[in-house]
Amino acid sequence: MRRTALLGALALAACGPAAPSTTPAPARAVVTPDELRRDLAVFASDSFMGREAGTEGERRAVRFLEARLRQAGLRPAGDSGFVQRVPLVRQRFGRATRFVVTNRRERQQIPIGEQLVPLAQLGPGAPLPRLEAEGDIVFAGYGLTIPSLERDDLAGLDLAGKVVVVVNEVPPDVDAAQRAQLEGQAGLGLRIGTLIPHNPAAVIVLLRGDFADQFRQALPQLRETVMLASQAADVPPSARRAPMILLGVAREGSLLLPNAWPSNDRPQPLVGRSLRATVELERTPESAYNVAAVVPGRDASLRGSYVAFGSHLDHIGIQSGRADSIANGADDDASGAVAMLATARAFARAPVKPRRSLLFVWHTAEEKGLLGSEWFTSHPTVPLDSIVAQVNADMVGRNGRDTIHVVGPGTAPDGRSRLLGQVVDSVNAALPQPFAIARTFDTPADPEQLYYRSDHYNYAKHGVPIVFFTSGLHDDYHEVSDEASRIDYEKLARVSRLF
Repeated sequence: MRRTALLGALALAACGPAAPSTTPAPARAVVTPDELRRDLAVFASDSFMGREAGTEGERRAVRFLEARLRQAGLRPAGDSGFVQRVPLVRQRFGRATRFVVTNRRERQQIPIGEQLVPLAQLGPGAPLPRLEAEGDIVFAGYGLTIPSLERDDLAGLDLAGKVVVVVNEVPPDVDAAQRAQLEGQAGLGLRIGTLIPHNPAAVIVLLRGDFADQFRQALPQLRETVMLASQAADVPPSARRAPMILLGVAREGSLLLPNAWPSNDRPQPLVGRSLRATVELERTPESAYNVAAVVPGRDASLRGSYVAFGSHLDHIGIQSGRADSIANGADDDASGAVAMLATARAFARAPVKPRRSLLFVWHTAEEKGLLGSEWFTSHPTVPLDSIVAQVNADMVGRNGRDTIHVVGPGTAPDGRSRLLGQVVDSVNAALPQPFAIARTFDTPADPEQLYYRSDHYNYAKHGVPIVFFTSGLHDDYHEVSDEASRIDYEKLARVSRLF
């Protein structure tokens, strides 16, 4: 079979040989910049209100996709027509949430927000943090042990039952490679994981630099989180065994830091200072929706198996306190959503269909922690073991017309996506205008950890070979400035043809 420029056809090569056939290969479908511009102008418009999961804006996005798929003649593959309901719970911090610092006889309440925000959970399988904490404050510096610098910030400190404060930064004499690891997400997890076994009452991580900026961007999601309903069961206080965990931005003059910080960064008890913290959780059930459709394969022996295509339909919604408050998410991920829609439409109208069936899923709640794809892979509308490969597109419309990043072949465990990556390379090489394929993020050492940050990851967890296409991050990431006018539609058309 000759290769087409649509990556869905790669599964025929990636998943083993099939019986010879004299039927012509599917004709190359034409995806145009104009149809992508038309769809994206609607999908990333203000009327969709930022497409936050569980909101009317998301439901408008769902109805838009349903209408386009019905018009294109695809077969519904949800649990109710084209849609699959995803049961969610929205969790907020209640009015009883309080953080009070006592400095000898002075008491100061710290408002929830940029200065302090609690984490009500630490991730799947991790112990739940407590919702009540009280203790004397101990500053543990950077919370690091660095043998090469003969530095141990925890040495000699009594942390049991204390409120331990660390700064998510590194000493100035740390080399650039270590700095990149220890100041980002990996460093945050390292500090928390190092401190928990010391049995503190609470751990406070104060952020600086680029990571502090990322924290500010994420504040709306931290203050009001969304989770799968199955993960939101009430638990008694006795089941919350981890110390309270709080994040904030490091500020000079803060009562949580030593006097004269940052010049005084020595680990030390903050004599006379204590914290009393109470967190109240309020939960509201709501629904979000995945959208799923199928182009049936033509080969009777193969149409029961699927190449899955994925993108996410949601974004981060309305950001209060700004003149332009709607985060339209034109690149993240309207670009992937409309590229996948164009791909589905192209296959549906092709006179000769692929031999294997194609499954298209627009996942919801990716921005809430990959929840839509987690629900779909746990409650698949086709047998999960019939999905032979998954192609994910997230942020594919920016950053240079001739380059696309590929993630998965070098990062997925046991080399299970390596063959898929080889097929991507060969399909790309056959294009009239091949992309320069970048592999910067396709390594376990990637400081951005993009392999874990989009919906393909939930398929990979189940052993499905995956390939993730992205054009990478940019200054408009999760900003209201991620607008349709900034998309490169010529590039987006080329990406769609590659799919």
